[in-house]
Amino acid sequence: MKPFQREEGVLIPLDRSDVDTDQIIPKQFLKRIERNGYGEFLFNDWRRDPDFVLNQEEYKAGTVLVTGRNFGCGSSREHAVWALADHGIRAVISESFGDIFSTNALGSGLVPVPLPEHEVRDLIDLATEQPGITVAVDLVTETVTCGDLRFGFHLDPFVRKRLLEGLDDISLTLEHEEAISAFEAQRPAWMPDLSRTEATA
Repeated sequence: MKPFQREEGVLIPLDRSDVDTDQIIPKQFLKRIERNGYGEFLFNDWRRDPDFVLNQEEYKAGTVLVTGRNFGCGSSREHAVWALADHGIRAVISESFGDIFSTNALGSGLVPVPLPEHEVRDLIDLATEQPGITVAVDLVTETVTCGDLRFGFHLDPFVRKRLLEGLDDISLTLEHEEAISAFEAQRPAWMPDLSRTEATA
């Protein structure tokens, strides 16, 4: 997982609340087994509208999304996070997130940035009034800076460490590799060693 310290890029304003995972990536695109290739289908149904924010040139290359409350609600599909990441979005700013979406995001290196409703509204208004404006999401200082606006946010220390160091679930497990190896070395000889057992046809 790619570490996240600071992301500076164009701010994309999506002025909608309760955006569910089916709107982020519709079900008909969930047939592939890879994690990449979903970006072109991000918000697929909404992108049929020429005025939709991601169809506007100033926002196409944006890397930070700011949106209404309860972003990522609905089903548990991890593909929603993959679609956002594949499009190039590295952080989403909202008042609140769907619980499963938030967990999936953190496991993939996408940062869900929680801010109060009035601060989210200030960012949406600024990005709408000044298309193409740059925002900086700094996880080291836990701040969001855009124009004259500067807001602080807080993530759980363990979650923050994971993101800063790029630790996915496997990486976290491997931090205990020595202890795991010591435990495995004490297994009775009569027990099968699954790490060395060759698969049989």
